[in-house]
Amino acid sequence: MQLYLSASPDQVREAAGFCRNLAHAAYRIGPESALLRKSVLLQTRGGLLSLSDAQAPMVEDPASLCAQIQRECSRRGYNGVVLDFEAAPRADLLALAGQLSRTLASAKRALYATEGYARAAQSASALICTALSGGSFTQYLQEAAGRMGGPGRIALDVQRLRMDFRLPARTGQGDLLTQAQLQALLKQESPSVFFSRDLCARYFTYLREGEAHFVLFDDADTLRQKLRAGTALGIPAAFFVWPEIRDIAAALFSRQG
Repeated sequence: MQLYLSASPDQVREAAGFCRNLAHAAYRIGPESALLRKSVLLQTRGGLLSLSDAQAPMVEDPASLCAQIQRECSRRGYNGVVLDFEAAPRADLLALAGQLSRTLASAKRALYATEGYARAAQSASALICTALSGGSFTQYLQEAAGRMGGPGRIALDVQRLRMDFRLPARTGQGDLLTQAQLQALLKQESPSVFFSRDLCARYFTYLREGEAHFVLFDDADTLRQKLRAGTALGIPAAFFVWPEIRDIAAALFSRQG
């Protein structure tokens, strides 16, 4: 499985010490369908171009934007593009994804996008979030692969799960925890921590003011378990975000000089 690490320009030097395959989170969409770039190091070569939809205006000329992206990929030696689109799918960005898929395929470059956009792009791989709070992780990946036409058409979007559920958790949603909050809970409660084989995550329970809580979280070992599950199914790539795994990067990657 190919591992990628997403990093902004100010994070690249540190992140590159752990993973040479970087997704350069330095690109966004500007007015008049322009590709905007933020402070990419002159020596940057290889990896992926990561395009954000943050505050993106309407893309009125997707062909022009695709051509700019293709030129930047050629200039930097990027092997493909990640559409880091977090908002609900927009018609103009769906059209962009479809055209970009064709443009990149002609140059044998990869395209990764969230599932909603990947479906609009014939050759794109869908990014599947690994932060699962219920069910079976393996079955979840198998179902995603089935929707997309096979495991070769999906990639793992490795998100570090840290969630506190008040029981009974009828909605399946809990309160997100920071790493500091999780560590404080572990120190304060000194709970017995267990591993869920179905979820590939650790968990513990505690009581507070008569209310039962269930905490589900990832560490370096559970993230490696998720990578192994994806590899066993034939999923070819996984993505991490540098700030999210910085404290456990040494355990996830073989350090590179």
